[in-house]
Amino acid sequence: MTTRWWLAAWVGVVVLGLAGAGIGIGLGFTASSVARPAGTTGVVQPLPQQVNERQAPVAGTIASIAEQVLPSVVSILVEAGLDSGSGSGFVVRADGYIVTNNHVIDAAVDSANAEVTVVFEDGTRSAATIVGRNISADIAVLQVGKRDLQVAVWGDSSVLAVGDAVIAIGAPLGLAGTVTSGIVSALDRPVTTGSAAQTAFINAIQTDAPINPGNSGGPLLNGAGEVVGVNSAIATLAAGGELGSIGLGFAIPARSAERIAAELIASGSSLTPVIGVSLDPAYRGSGALIDTVNPGGPAERAGLVAGDVIIAVDGQPVDTAEDLIIAIRDNAPGDTIELTVLGGGAEFVVAVRLGGDRRE
Repeated sequence: MTTRWWLAAWVGVVVLGLAGAGIGIGLGFTASSVARPAGTTGVVQPLPQQVNERQAPVAGTIASIAEQVLPSVVSILVEAGLDSGSGSGFVVRADGYIVTNNHVIDAAVDSANAEVTVVFEDGTRSAATIVGRNISADIAVLQVGKRDLQVAVWGDSSVLAVGDAVIAIGAPLGLAGTVTSGIVSALDRPVTTGSAAQTAFINAIQTDAPINPGNSGGPLLNGAGEVVGVNSAIATLAAGGELGSIGLGFAIPARSAERIAAELIASGSSLTPVIGVSLDPAYRGSGALIDTVNPGGPAERAGLVAGDVIIAVDGQPVDTAEDLIIAIRDNAPGDTIELTVLGGGAEFVVAVRLGGDRRE
């Protein structure tokens, strides 16, 4: 989230730039007044003025998509003492429901006197309540009292291809209504974010569309202006002193975010897909080593036992326990996946119907 001193610093730069332009205009006007040619009467004849009416943007361009979607994108302000900050979100139902990242609003959950405010494109503000959140997916839903809101339309993230054009909208560093563009750089990129207590596992869309602190929770759009992802994280250089875009941004795919948001709106909680095992975090081999199997869970029903090593999900290699968790959570409870397993001295494939764990 964007802290206030970041916002103040950036706004300061903008204001100084405008002030400089104003000085230049003022000096130019004074010089033209003084440098009047000899023999003139001093009467200034007005020149014909050309008035250009604003033209509607061409359909399918970034400008037209931005004009279409911007009214449904909001800034989110969280007042929670030292943890105050800001982020982005977008309207998913006209009766006041807004999707954002859990990490944008999590400070408000832990603070008794916290306030969450949603700022719309027209500058109007509305107090928001937290409907529900899924920490492991980094998705949260807010609700405001305003009605008849313009809604952002969900798209199909499963048809995205590397190289597709995408657009990010949000409030980086508190600068609301910022639009950037780029391409899909990679798909199914395993990403973990958050703290040890609140870790999110994302099978992410990677994009080079510039994303900065404060973009979190805003929409990633396809060329039709549909939401194909929820902007959630950026990569930074380990040696760098400041956070900022280096062309490595990550978004939660809409195929997961839409389902989770719908469940949160319906019940205040959502189901996280699980296979019913615990994994050995100390295992250093390739794959994910099963430490224990939950009695009666999906893994036990599929015949998996402690000591088995899962090396692929639906044919995609799994190198670490985190890779396995992310691959599983890219599905929905009730889906059936195929696990490639090393166990008992042999390699075999089993079908596992995913269970669901209800959590925040």
